[in-house]
Amino acid sequence: MSAPDPSQFGKPPDLPSVGAAFARLCEVIAKLRSPTGCPWDRQQTLETIKPFTLEETYELLEAIDSRDDTAIVEELGDVLLQVVLDAQIGRDEQRFGIEQVLDVITRKMIERHPHVFDTAKVHTAEEVLTNWDRAKQHEKQRDSIFDGLPAALPALARCTRISDKAARVGYDFPHRAMLFDKLREEINELSQELFADGQIPQMAASVEMSPVPDEPITDTAQRDRIESEFGDVLFVVANLARRWKINPEEALRRSNAKFERRVRFIEEALQAQGRSIRDATLQEMEELYQAGKRQESKANSRP
Repeated sequence: MSAPDPSQFGKPPDLPSVGAAFARLCEVIAKLRSPTGCPWDRQQTLETIKPFTLEETYELLEAIDSRDDTAIVEELGDVLLQVVLDAQIGRDEQRFGIEQVLDVITRKMIERHPHVFDTAKVHTAEEVLTNWDRAKQHEKQRDSIFDGLPAALPALARCTRISDKAARVGYDFPHRAMLFDKLREEINELSQELFADGQIPQMAASVEMSPVPDEPITDTAQRDRIESEFGDVLFVVANLARRWKINPEEALRRSNAKFERRVRFIEEALQAQGRSIRDATLQEMEELYQAGKRQESKANSRP
């Protein structure tokens, strides 16, 4: 695929065609909600539809990761469906309609970008974000920089958002490399809780030794302290990612997918031998894991 031409950026789509297509979608959703429509759609409320909205959002993320434009188009459509359906539910309940949704977001984008639609001047993307936060604080009369963050955000994503908001008002380490010293500090505090002598054992990662069963933590107070220290370590790791402009949620999603892909390689290789992964030794699985890793590396290095 050729690189996008920046000179073509910012050109709106064919507005009459978009208007007709969007109107058609609104008509279809309204029909589904009508007395002669679909029983399932008719009984939905803004509360009952929430899980589907979240699910469609995650499916869109997966499609984007796949770089499959056909899948992306389909999943974007599913997300748009959720917006239009929510708005139709609002209309049916005489609360609001799609017109208000469109008007509010359009006005918001204009008001939050005075450097584009007015005479304000900015020079960096960071200045844009600072002005955006300032406008939100003023518009919504918020007392805290954290007001407005969704409580339901996944913990890792929320960690990134709250630390980013703190950084925008200057509460951040002056140099990002300082976070490694903070990480060492947090790992040391974690080791104090995990090991009797407070020292992390010098033990190389290996599959040669026999498995040692994990011991449960029966002391509730100790468990709470360990959980707190683990949280501190994860918080610092997420901030390291943020300072290097990496989205930790996306990074972890990629690592999850990579691990799953390689374990599936193990399963398939063993199935080809007429065996199950449950019957393989740890050494056999690790050898196949590394073989799958080499195969991926070789495939990715091809021109």
